[in-house]
Amino acid sequence: MTAHEIDYKIYGEEMQYVEIELDPQEGVVAEAGSFMMMDDGIKMETIFGDGSQKDTGFLGKILGAGKRILTGESLFMTAFYNDLVGKRNVSFASPYPGKIIPIDLTEFGGKFICQKDAFLCAAKGVNVGIEFSKKLGRGLFGGEGFIMQKLEGDGMAFVHAGGTMAKKELQVGEMLRVDTGCIVGFDQTVDYDIEFVGGIKNTIFGGEGLFFAKLQGPGTVYIQSLPFSRLAGRVLASASQAGGKRKGEGSVLGGLGDLLDGDNRF
Repeated sequence: MTAHEIDYKIYGEEMQYVEIELDPQEGVVAEAGSFMMMDDGIKMETIFGDGSQKDTGFLGKILGAGKRILTGESLFMTAFYNDLVGKRNVSFASPYPGKIIPIDLTEFGGKFICQKDAFLCAAKGVNVGIEFSKKLGRGLFGGEGFIMQKLEGDGMAFVHAGGTMAKKELQVGEMLRVDTGCIVGFDQTVDYDIEFVGGIKNTIFGGEGLFFAKLQGPGTVYIQSLPFSRLAGRVLASASQAGGKRKGEGSVLGGLGDLLDGDNRF
């Protein structure tokens, strides 16, 4: 194996975290901001990219890490190593309510494609790159699904799905249409494209966007019920309402209800 062989355990229900057990000299890489806690004796190091390219030289590492800018991620990642004798644990938390999905890359032919903000952490040696679209439709209309991340290697990786996760096993030729933001990831055998919703009423009044993703089997697909963009949109909408009059949600009294419960902001 080129990637470190790690053990892990996932805790929690709605807000999960993954605890990774590191043997001596084993390591794990993670996106900035996902770290939760670690045992004494673990060494933390900021690295260019994922640190999987050992002999590319400084310029090669810069160019490899620079590709991550296209996915909106930082040039740097954080690596955690166990430099002591004995096992040590390090934990990483999900960024918002949902599920952490363990991905054994050996079961996906050494490559898994995921949404650009889905990656959480992986065993040292796993390559975290970008998957460019080769079809014009994806590039022009893919939105969140245009530039995806690819995880390559023979180790364990962990991705995050918002809300409830659905796992679909598509047969040969079987097709699934999905909101582009609801895709978590899929294996390399799945054909992925963007399709126009169609219909004047759907286009103008549908409220679901003009395009959705078309996934065709064979292969495994992971779907999330709560993409981060949808969650952020709801939070921003609620915050803007809180800055003005309260809406009296769920009450036929509306503003009168605010008076009755002591909130007299009109």
